[in-house]
Amino acid sequence: MEKTTYSKIYRVIHWAIGISFLLLLVTIFLRSTWLNKRHLADIIQNYLQGTDQTLSRKQIWALAGQIRHPMWQWHIYLGYVLTGLFAIRFTLPLFGEMKFQNPLGKGLSAKEKMKKWTYIIFYVCVVGSLTTGLLIEWGPGTWRRPLEEVHQLSIYYLLAFIVIHWAGVFIAEFTDEKGIVSRIVSGGKRRTGNFE
Repeated sequence: MEKTTYSKIYRVIHWAIGISFLLLLVTIFLRSTWLNKRHLADIIQNYLQGTDQTLSRKQIWALAGQIRHPMWQWHIYLGYVLTGLFAIRFTLPLFGEMKFQNPLGKGLSAKEKMKKWTYIIFYVCVVGSLTTGLLIEWGPGTWRRPLEEVHQLSIYYLLAFIVIHWAGVFIAEFTDEKGIVSRIVSGGKRRTGNFE
């Protein structure tokens, strides 16, 4: 079996997308835990009880929102970065650098078809997440709440894809595609092939 190799542009895009997704997950994790607005408001309220200062609950919530605002801005910036990276990713096949996934191609094994369908589903979900994120920021204000509810569901497909992706990498590394990790880092010998 001929081993897949990866061009420099493929590797740069792959790792930039991967790192961006991990940083997005950090912002989501922080928003859900330590920088959760309710949690921050409770900390502020507990602190104020030991002083002679008072704030209304509404003021405390506003202060909690201001504390976490810079972190959430990073989420938005990373969304813009990912939008740009995926725009490049979807344009590269036009220049022969990365191929479009075609799970209906002839001669594909069941494993190859499943792999290609997984990527297509992932790409559709990513486009949905990026679109809803952009519309939350730039669309009509009346759309914001319903779009946020849809956008928040992104965490589920993203975590599922990360688990599936890493499981696939480890299985490939220890079975029929030894060296896949080193090739995605260093590239390996270039050949014309079907890239993910």
